[in-house]
Amino acid sequence: MEKGIFKIQMAVFALVTASFTNIYITQPILPVLQDEFGVTPVQVSLTVSIVILGIVLSNLFFGFLSDRVSIHPIILTGGFCVALGGLISALTYDFRILVASRLFQGIFIPALTTSLAAWLARTLPGKSLSVVMGSYVSATVLGGLGGRLLGGWIHPPLHWRYAFLSASVFILITTILALIMLPRTQVKKTISQDTDDGFFSLLKRRDLLLVYGCGAGGLLIFSPVFNFLPYRLANAPFHYTTEMITLIYLVYVLGIFLGPVAGRISNKFGGGNTLIAGTCILGASLIVLLIPSVTAVIVGLLGVCAGFFTIHAVAVGLLNKKLSSSHGRANALYVLFYYIGGWIGITGAGFAFQRAGWNGVICFVICFLVIPFTTGLFEKKIMKG
Repeated sequence: MEKGIFKIQMAVFALVTASFTNIYITQPILPVLQDEFGVTPVQVSLTVSIVILGIVLSNLFFGFLSDRVSIHPIILTGGFCVALGGLISALTYDFRILVASRLFQGIFIPALTTSLAAWLARTLPGKSLSVVMGSYVSATVLGGLGGRLLGGWIHPPLHWRYAFLSASVFILITTILALIMLPRTQVKKTISQDTDDGFFSLLKRRDLLLVYGCGAGGLLIFSPVFNFLPYRLANAPFHYTTEMITLIYLVYVLGIFLGPVAGRISNKFGGGNTLIAGTCILGASLIVLLIPSVTAVIVGLLGVCAGFFTIHAVAVGLLNKKLSSSHGRANALYVLFYYIGGWIGITGAGFAFQRAGWNGVICFVICFLVIPFTTGLFEKKIMKG
């Protein structure tokens, strides 16, 4: 059994890493793309934001589909389409086609992520699910970091087309591995459309709504910190170069190791206690980031990563433990809330930054710590009851 779980864990980790590599691949080379295609900064940023839009648009559909169709054909379709979108992106010299192909990639990424999370929830027992979902969360971290490195460091920026080709090959290889390593299971015929919970029914459940809030609130806090960090470090008292700022972003890699650990801690001490601990770490770290010191920045960012990825991993695990059906739709709603939270966080923090600079960003995001903290208290109450 342990060997089988390990194979599933490795397949999930590889496939989700490859999927998230494609999302952020253009982020470090936006100026290069801007010059090559002769577009504005707002237009070139679409090569990232349009992927997120595609994910948001298709999540509910793939969540619905994964409750009715075997996971293997969904993964096969998703892997092929994401790779095809990457190949078109690498070959095109028309910016409109580049944006369209990135949207195409975003639409099919949930076939490899949301659908997979739903399948895991239906297939694995509770304790194994917490550990594997921890690896799932870690893979999202490695993929996000790997995409940035692939686009900006591994391949010279002027050869960004090779980055897309590499990412396409990566997604094809991991898709094949997943099809081989993931056991074939049948969708239970006893679960019918009459007994499944619809999206509205899932949203009416208070326990699930709090978990969705955890995902939204977590990314709402986390995204602005890393989004406005370059402004903080480029100005007084730091005056860092772009290269130095990029190096500090490597603290993000801490999340790779925290996912599985958070799952095990949650199994031992309970999801409520783990959420409260993660929220306290996150809050303390945000306060540390107000100190104008390099050491404080590094320690604070490490703490922000530790708190956020603990909250995220525990929330995903709690969500799937609470479900007896409709796993696909429930996970699709979680991802939808998650990315909407990130968008609200960056947008709201932008106004805060305009009015009060870095201190305004930190004060803005601290207000939302109440969401994961309240969810933790609620989960503790359930456990005691």
